[in-house]
Amino acid sequence: MSIISLIIKREFIAKVRNKSFIVMTFLSPLLFVGIAAFVGYLSSMKADTKHIAIHDESGMFVKEFTSQNTKKGEYKYLDLSLIDLKFLKDSITNESYEGLLYIPKENNTKDFENKIQFISNNSPSISFIENVQDVIAKKLTKTNLENAHLDTLAIKNAESKVNISLAKASGEESVKGLNEIKIGIGGAFGYLIMMFIIIYGNMVMRSVIEEKTNRIVEIIISSVKPFQLMMGKIIGTSLAGLLQFLIWAIIGLSLMFAASVFFGVNVGPTARISPELMNSATQEFAGTAQMYIKELWNLPIASILIGFVIYFIGGYFLYSSFYAAIGAAVDNQTDSQQFLLPIIMPLMLSVYIGFFTVINDPHGTIAIIFSMIPLTSPIVMLMRIPFGVPLWQIAISVTLLFGTFFSVVWFAAKIYRVGILMYGKKPTWGELYKWLKY
Repeated sequence: MSIISLIIKREFIAKVRNKSFIVMTFLSPLLFVGIAAFVGYLSSMKADTKHIAIHDESGMFVKEFTSQNTKKGEYKYLDLSLIDLKFLKDSITNESYEGLLYIPKENNTKDFENKIQFISNNSPSISFIENVQDVIAKKLTKTNLENAHLDTLAIKNAESKVNISLAKASGEESVKGLNEIKIGIGGAFGYLIMMFIIIYGNMVMRSVIEEKTNRIVEIIISSVKPFQLMMGKIIGTSLAGLLQFLIWAIIGLSLMFAASVFFGVNVGPTARISPELMNSATQEFAGTAQMYIKELWNLPIASILIGFVIYFIGGYFLYSSFYAAIGAAVDNQTDSQQFLLPIIMPLMLSVYIGFFTVINDPHGTIAIIFSMIPLTSPIVMLMRIPFGVPLWQIAISVTLLFGTFFSVVWFAAKIYRVGILMYGKKPTWGELYKWLKY
């Protein structure tokens, strides 16, 4: 067995047998589901009812607000127009009410536009203010139409509401929000790659620093070349990460298959749903869930998973080379902070480009360019794959990624070779550049 194979085996076994690795492998999916359920529970909790006092001297608007009390909402409006305004303001100061909506008496409806006040101790939410403005604006509009002797009922009946249904060229009905689902799936995989590059990259760096600090590396280097040691650490740690992702993928697909069986969906690209079921889907949650699950199964799942493995390996190898070089150059993690920012910035840029550009134009110039740049392609390309990416673009992107990896490894190996035996000196960027020339 070769030396690199022995190092890979040692690193892989050390990571896999680690208790934290075993616990997080099986606990992370449960934590993710639990957090999602907890957030959903919190969002469904009914907020405390807030009482809003209304002092309407005009008498035009108070009924528009009190009529909303029959609906289940966060705010309850109280008609206190007969109570002295000064007393109501004191009640606001004493926090008897959440706020006071003061509407003065005006002769011209135009004057109401800038004379209405909301008085409160705390700044109200934007949604609340917009709702109040909307109620008042609708009432004023209706009053203006009546003053102009226009038939408000005829105008209301003339208003149209359009609900566009989506369909594919093949004739099948589609669902809304599919792009958001695709970017969510691609973003989840891209985010996982980013997190594991940071987590496992730091693990490689800490391993190098620990061996260097304990002077174990001096014994290892006597029988192993620095390049072999670096590659063994990178590959061994990446295999442990891939095993963890494989377990998560099996758990995720199992849950997805269970959901498909529960909702009665025939999985696969040739799955079909009867027209009767499609018509009822807009009325029933189960039918809606069936359509969404069907669309998920029609996504290029194989391409996504294969692309994830390839870009995970390429991205992890590329960035881990940087992490290994940094670990060899410094004596402790504190000194490494100055070198980590240039590594993390491209990852953060990738997430930003993915969520703000790919979702709107997955085949646009910006998305294509950043899916080709090696430092950003592992995340951006994964976000594009669910939308369907030509094979030639993926081939170019992968070639550039692994070509850059081999180039970076060559440079990182030079830093690693010199820095692995350097002690007691904090390196600078200039010194790292000199090490590349050795």
